[in-house]
Amino acid sequence: MRVQLENTAKYKSKKFAVRIVNLYKHLCNEKNEYILSKQILRSGTSIGANLAEAECASSKKDFLNKVYIALKVCAETD
Repeated sequence: MRVQLENTAKYKSKKFAVRIVNLYKHLCNEKNEYILSKQILRSGTSIGANLAEAECASSKKDFLNKVYIALKVCAETD
């Protein structure tokens, strides 16, 4: 069961968000970069938020829309 959990988008997006927060801290503390680091923090952590919203979607169309938004935010973060 543990292996299956580690392959879910929810698990991976949470791990990614933790890495993004650490990157944000590094950019602020070590590089004194505040503007771009804030944007990467917002976009990198919203992936999981959009996937969580997709889990509670009211229809298949709503689900696909929220997953697509998460995909677009992934591209923005990249």
